[in-house]
Amino acid sequence: MTEIIKAIIFGLVEGITEWLPVSSTGHMILLNEIIKLDVSEEFYSMFQVVIQLGAILAVVILFFKNIWPFGKKDNKEPYSDKGIGSFIKKNIINLWLHIIVSCIPAIIIGVFFDDFFEELFYNYQTVAIMLILVGVAFIVIESFIKGKEAKIKDSRDIDYKLAFIIGLFQVIAAVFPGTSRSGAIIIGALILGISRTVAAEYAFYLAIPVMFGASLLKVVKFGFAFTSMEAAILLVGTVVAFLVSLVIIKFLMNYIKKHDFKIFGWYRIVIGLVVLACGLAGII
Repeated sequence: MTEIIKAIIFGLVEGITEWLPVSSTGHMILLNEIIKLDVSEEFYSMFQVVIQLGAILAVVILFFKNIWPFGKKDNKEPYSDKGIGSFIKKNIINLWLHIIVSCIPAIIIGVFFDDFFEELFYNYQTVAIMLILVGVAFIVIESFIKGKEAKIKDSRDIDYKLAFIIGLFQVIAAVFPGTSRSGAIIIGALILGISRTVAAEYAFYLAIPVMFGASLLKVVKFGFAFTSMEAAILLVGTVVAFLVSLVIIKFLMNYIKKHDFKIFGWYRIVIGLVVLACGLAGII
């Protein structure tokens, strides 16, 4: 029962920090030191990635109309007036093609260099530094674009060039833990003149193939031989992450309609300093 309660807490933290640009990795490292799960290192490495599947499901449900490319209802851009083409939404197909382009750099890194970069950079020093650096970046970029009108206010206006550049920003998060995948994407999008709302939405869309792929890769590497307790921990953490993500995503989308991302920048700096202090004190 104790491990199940821990799984619930991990799911809560995952659901909150996965979508806010504050780095779920940094928070998971701190949390694991406070209430360490009584599991093997191999299982925990897989667990902290796979519970993201719950968070992904929340995105799919909340943005289903925006990402499901089939159906005649509300099909503003069908491929044809009749036949199969009338059931295919051209604008959403194009969105997914752009998402695929954005994912290519991260896929290459994940498939060929995942273990290498994890061994090299998965430490408290890297996490703390990236928490602070990206936090500063948010503050500086938001100050620079303040008062300026965004050039792109619709995800359909993101072309292949912009999609690929955003994908390169996502690679930073794939290499350096503590960056925050959504944070890296949002920063890149803001620099490119994309509105905060579209930047956040595009980060959510990109999470679907990237996080699903990362989860699948981790499960395959771990194997499917779970104990009953491991299966319970994984299931509970995933379900809680899903439920919390539903709330957090709605909160973030409402928040950024009236506010910028500076508060998350300051928060990241504070958490980064906490991680650094804990590491130097030998706590983590």
